[in-house]
Amino acid sequence: MSQIEEVNINVADLTAAIAGKSIEESLAFLAEVFPGQIAFSSSLGIEDQVITHFIYSNNLPIRVFTLDTGRLFNETLTLLHNTNKRYGKKIEVFFPQTEAVEKLVNEKGPMSFYQSVENRKECCYIRKVEPLNRALKGVKLWITGIRREQSDNRQSLAPIEWDNNMQLFKYNPLLEWTFDDVKTFVKENHILYNPLHDQGFVSIGCAPCTRAIAEGENFRAGRWWWEDSSKKECGLHTH
Repeated sequence: MSQIEEVNINVADLTAAIAGKSIEESLAFLAEVFPGQIAFSSSLGIEDQVITHFIYSNNLPIRVFTLDTGRLFNETLTLLHNTNKRYGKKIEVFFPQTEAVEKLVNEKGPMSFYQSVENRKECCYIRKVEPLNRALKGVKLWITGIRREQSDNRQSLAPIEWDNNMQLFKYNPLLEWTFDDVKTFVKENHILYNPLHDQGFVSIGCAPCTRAIAEGENFRAGRWWWEDSSKKECGLHTH
């Protein structure tokens, strides 16, 4: 009996099954456990470029997709084009529903997210959460680029988790990596990355909602900087 046949589909056994494996080995193993039902969501941030490299350079049967919110930096879109070209692959792109964006902008204007947390979360839902839900339809294991040091919210996460909101498993292969680990790996493997990272942007989202951070600032300080909490999330990663 193969190791895959012996694995029960639960967090504990999946965690045990990948213990001691490299990221490439873990991804390949999980792709066999969840054939055609495994996907990686890339924001095209530097962490996600590392995971895309693992998947594409090893020709693993894992879907890679991204969300184009309609408000991305031009540098992000250029990176999407160049990444596709580098690996000879096509990252799947999901867009928000046109009618929902039109209604939001016509009713509240193009910058409503600055006015309240509720408005910001509404915009995030329309531009990110709803497209993500469509992208993950039929997926049983979702791969993310989450790292523990990124925010206070992520301190209690585990490499393999059950996402109760999405009703699927999540694998966070870079959970224990530091930002320096990521940058070193990118340099050593000549991985393409967003040039905004060299300008103080550590977490890159929509252009109106992202800024560079100063040395010593919280990792998430550059996202929705007009809000107070260090636990800021857009709603993609909830439990």
